[in-house]
Amino acid sequence: MRTNTPAKRSHGWIRSFASRGLLPLVLVLICLFFAYFQPLFIAPRNISNILTQSSYLVLLAAGQMIVLIVRGFDLSMGTVLSAISVAMGLVMSGILKSDPNAVGLSITLAIVVAIGFGILAGLINGACVVFLKVNPFVVTLGTQGVAASFAATVSGGFPVFGLPVEFTDIFSRASLFGIPVAVLAAVITLVVVHALLNYTTFGRGIYLYGSNPRAAEVAGLPTRKYVLTAYVVCSVFIAVGAMLLTARTGSGEPNIGGGLMLQSIAAAVIGGVSLRGGQGNIWHCILGGVFLTVLSNGMDLLQVDSFLQMVILGVIFIAAVFVDRLYAAAARL
Repeated sequence: MRTNTPAKRSHGWIRSFASRGLLPLVLVLICLFFAYFQPLFIAPRNISNILTQSSYLVLLAAGQMIVLIVRGFDLSMGTVLSAISVAMGLVMSGILKSDPNAVGLSITLAIVVAIGFGILAGLINGACVVFLKVNPFVVTLGTQGVAASFAATVSGGFPVFGLPVEFTDIFSRASLFGIPVAVLAAVITLVVVHALLNYTTFGRGIYLYGSNPRAAEVAGLPTRKYVLTAYVVCSVFIAVGAMLLTARTGSGEPNIGGGLMLQSIAAAVIGGVSLRGGQGNIWHCILGGVFLTVLSNGMDLLQVDSFLQMVILGVIFIAAVFVDRLYAAAARL
């Protein structure tokens, strides 16, 4: 049994229709609406921009999904991403100041620092949840504050410039067969997540834990290790996202994370990942990430007020949570 009990599967018609039927239909209708009122929406350049933008969100939503499966969430995602971006910028600019020819070394060390920072953040979040039994909301909210303070303090609140052009060329401007590197990174991430969740003991274990923690413990599964690993994997995806976004801006940005935390959770939940744990797959991340990106891009082209955009996205997120509650009620019947 991989994800849910038979009872839950038998009452899963609401979620199945929402994530596999209704949302794709809504996405198509929205695309037609934007294309009709703003022809630039279907321009090749804008479509490429949508693919690139959605790849960042899909990647982060995949990391958030893994934590959501084990009945948690990561509120620190945005600020940890910002802290990693600043750390990478300081490493690369610092090395190049002392030796302008050490481009390869600066990029390599920056990548090591990014991954190491991500693993550390994941270990802290996971350890507090697993061993100290602190609520994930409280833990990640605290980590959010620490990471935000770190990013603002070490950067002085300003972007860190002086990054090598090669870093931007590799992680932002490069492409393979015309496919942007960000899209390739998202595809690779999704393949890894799919394999991790469907073909490993870890994947089966976190699904069982998310569906029924008590049953997982009775079955003798190393639930602590699974939950801790889930937070670490999520933070590694944050590090990868930080590399790509830092390369895109060409500087270490203390505010680059912005609203990515809320967007990542929204993308996962709107796509079909359950806030109650034990349910989610890469299709949900792709669908939710593309949906939010298309909606945001289209509203920008139609010059919809940014505050009104926030209201619309908030209403959609609440509606997705309501659907999740309907599914929970159906599953208890």
